[in-house]
Amino acid sequence: MRGIILAAGRGSRLWELTEDRPKCLVPLAGRPLLAWQRAALTEGGVTDLAVVAGYRADMVAAQGLRVFIATRWSQTNMVGSLLAAASWLSAEPCIVSYADIVYSDATVRRLAAADGELAIAYDLDWLELWNRRFADPLDDAETFRMCSDGTLREIGKRPRTVAEVEGQYMGLLRFTPTAWTAVEKVLTGLTGRQVDELDMTGLLQALIDAGEVIGTVPCHSAWAEVDSVSDLAIGEDLIRRHRLVYHGNRR
Repeated sequence: MRGIILAAGRGSRLWELTEDRPKCLVPLAGRPLLAWQRAALTEGGVTDLAVVAGYRADMVAAQGLRVFIATRWSQTNMVGSLLAAASWLSAEPCIVSYADIVYSDATVRRLAAADGELAIAYDLDWLELWNRRFADPLDDAETFRMCSDGTLREIGKRPRTVAEVEGQYMGLLRFTPTAWTAVEKVLTGLTGRQVDELDMTGLLQALIDAGEVIGTVPCHSAWAEVDSVSDLAIGEDLIRRHRLVYHGNRR
């Protein structure tokens, strides 16, 4: 199983922490975010790992991983980063991870073993974390609704109530080459500008609208997303309480 970490963006909401480094190299409890992802993915069964870099790509390249360059990282969204790794996505199954999340190797294994061509991990108990991150959790939340068989029905819209958020999409996905072919088909129907502006949840909804089936895998362990300095404090609190564990120490 291959793994791809999408790390092209700067992470401007972290202010001075990303003035001299990309977001993926901001430390959480003394280790760069990239190290947390690398450890979880490797322990979860990923044997070949690459990073999509853009801002300060030289620093990412120094980490000893294969690097794909998103040359237009400042003009595109997450889908633009994904396209930089198209050669891997079209060749064999890949776990795709955002570069600002921390998660367990158990979640990686569950996602790798999921049925279907495309699956995403989600947090069923998202509200506890979002209540810590935001004064009003709905300010940042997106709709997440599932069909009776557990496949994804709707994602990425503005929710009116918490009931419309049946889980929190984590930024951790698994594509097979067949799923990637479906992505390419959807993108060919868009203009260049629309592709540039497309975020990942928008792509997932477009795939659903095109008739594609997206599986969902619940995360049963703690995870964290780092978009701000306060998110770093929350992540470090989870580490102190042993809810987030660095998996790279296990052999």
